Amino acid sequence: MSALAKDLSEVLARPDIWRGDRLVDAPIPGVPSGFASLDAHLSGGGWPRGALIEVLLDGVGLGELSLLLPTLARIKEEGGWTLLVAPPHEPHAPAWAAAGVDLARLAVVSPVRPADTLWAMEQALLSGAPEAVLSWAEQIDPRQLRRLQVAAADGSALAFLFRPARAAQESSVAPLRLRLSSGHEGALTIHILKRRGPPLHAPLHLILPRPARWRSHESSAPLAGVGVSASAAGSPRRSVVA
Repeated sequence: MSALAKDLSEVLARPDIWRGDRLVDAPIPGVPSGFASLDAHLSGGGWPRGALIEVLLDGVGLGELSLLLPTLARIKEEGGWTLLVAPPHEPHAPAWAAAGVDLARLAVVSPVRPADTLWAMEQALLSGAPEAVLSWAEQIDPRQLRRLQVAAADGSALAFLFRPARAAQESSVAPLRLRLSSGHEGALTIHILKRRGPPLHAPLHLILPRPARWRSHESSAPLAGVGVSASAAGSPRRSVVA
């Protein structure tokens, strides 16, 4: 092998370089999503650690949290904990517990100002304490996105950022971007807008694990719950985030 070919091979082997015709080999194995058909299209065979994951959708209750619950339950089994930053509805602890999430290892931060939401997510990622950080933001500028990606890359946590679907028209440094929409009879349609690999033009359709009484509430927002904080643990109000 010539020196030039060797140098090129070494460059292509770097985890921050990916080719357009294949999925990159992740430096850290991904965390299985619980859906084999989705994992097959993600580098590392699951949700990437140390990378910002954008989840784009209109409204709430499409199944965005049901999509993540198998992963969060896995984090529980490994003794890790999860942080929710600015969830759009008050947490509903019983639904999360029923899904296998350890409430003792689930924390919620509800900032007063939108700017504090992104700051809290950044600090949580930099701390290296939580295994997963889920944050919701209506507006975010490119500079803030870069800061979050740098913070995520500095550790090995899962970093999910929920944004409106219109953000799909904007450029983003996030290595993985998904746009969600509702499918037939409770299925979730996933468009992978960006990944470390070639474009995926066809959407994925997943059947999600839903709460036992979800189908009886199809006319309203499906129930799944968000989480629990010290102030919300005794609240009778339920979340409509699914």
